[in-house]
Amino acid sequence: MNAFLVAFLVYLVDPSGSNRLLVASVAVAGAVFSLGNAAYYLAYFGTTSDAQAALLFGDQLVVDQMSLLFMAIAASVTALVALASYDYLEGHAYQAEYYALVLLAATGMSLMAAANSLATVFVAMELASLPSFALVAFLKKNRGSVEAGLKYFLIGALSSSFFAYGISLVYATTGSLQLEAVASALSGGTEFVGMLGIGMLMLVGGFAYKTASVPFHFWAPEAYEGAPAPISAFISSASKAAGFVIAFRVFTVAFTPAGLFASLGIDWVLVFQILAVVTMTLGNFAAATQENVKRMLAYSSIGHAGYVLIGLASLGGVASQGDTVLGASMMHLFVYGFMNTGAFLFIALVEYWGVGRTFEDYAGLGRKAPVACAAMTVFLFSLAGLPVGAGFLSKYVLFFGAVSAGFWWLAAVGAINSALSLYYYTRVVKAMWVEEPNGELELQGRPTGLYAAVVAAAVVTVLLLPGFFPIAETAIEAANAVLPNAGDTTTAFFG
Repeated sequence: MNAFLVAFLVYLVDPSGSNRLLVASVAVAGAVFSLGNAAYYLAYFGTTSDAQAALLFGDQLVVDQMSLLFMAIAASVTALVALASYDYLEGHAYQAEYYALVLLAATGMSLMAAANSLATVFVAMELASLPSFALVAFLKKNRGSVEAGLKYFLIGALSSSFFAYGISLVYATTGSLQLEAVASALSGGTEFVGMLGIGMLMLVGGFAYKTASVPFHFWAPEAYEGAPAPISAFISSASKAAGFVIAFRVFTVAFTPAGLFASLGIDWVLVFQILAVVTMTLGNFAAATQENVKRMLAYSSIGHAGYVLIGLASLGGVASQGDTVLGASMMHLFVYGFMNTGAFLFIALVEYWGVGRTFEDYAGLGRKAPVACAAMTVFLFSLAGLPVGAGFLSKYVLFFGAVSAGFWWLAAVGAINSALSLYYYTRVVKAMWVEEPNGELELQGRPTGLYAAVVAAAVVTVLLLPGFFPIAETAIEAANAVLPNAGDTTTAFFG
């Protein structure tokens, strides 16, 4: 809601967008305020033993630790993207509309985090998606941007129709759209098993599209490559996190316990296990074959969706470890929000300088822009899971949680894919720091906003390594609140 009000304010204070500094400042300030608001209430939940989730609008929205954590992710990414866009959009028209669309999309993502009904989930998804389509195609004179926006829109429309039909089938089976009511209606089983199974499968398809998971991933490389680089950062980080939070809430609240549905022949845990393995493997192998750095990051983002899916894929194992592995997925998304956003914003910085997009074009860049390249090195190594940033700990806890839940093979597949990712991430680092440029490399200017966003993301990525425990504790408590029979928040990992 804060983001929506700020979007309105952006368009109100300067509808023409002529004062670039003003509209960018209002957008950044609004996102930072939303982040502070989420952080305040997260601290309240963490320090108040009797704090209860707030149910709003007839239980259609819920404000709890999980929703607040994902609102914080959306606000953080929005702030970084708005800050970086100040320089990236220099010379472009419709800047007030651009920031308003970013904030409207962020509003939809925040509503997705709080959605407690399938109807609210659908409306929130559309509120996040429609501005995103326009943002991907924002560079109207760039054929790649317009084409990417059209593909994103067409696939999004198809996905929405699948998702809406899935909702209708679940409603036909249970007579309700509110998540707890759906769970209550299904607690004793149902005679409409086939209808329910098809409906749930369609819901999985909608979630897979929103998170760029296989087989609904094919829009992502095109959209990320064609979109303005700050928007690539936005939809690959904030939008992906929003897609996962609704998947977490729907399947842990409405379709639980997993064993009951497996006995009916609807083993959704098995579906997510298959999705996790195929998504992380295809994403990493495809990334390893790319020569375009931006496209490589797009496929890398698909691979990370596979890692996060381990959180849902491990819920059919040891019940007491469910909060650990689901919380680990939330931790990884939180850290990923900074390191992936930072990596794409570095691409935005390189595009601002007019440097090409291939690995060869990055040769010698470290000598011309050492601070920015050092930040990119942190992002890439943290994405790979090396102990230079919090990506190391988030992956470690995620794989540990999978093993503790009894799915060691999921952790093994994840570890193998992480090792593979080190190959293509290192190619970028090698090009920047070791290889010689093919010709004279001239960088025009030092864009303050882009530099500040890249450095800020790098600093947070590094600081989250020693400061990981509060995020981990919050994520596990959030998972514990939505999982039945998850035990307490004391896990084998945290003692």
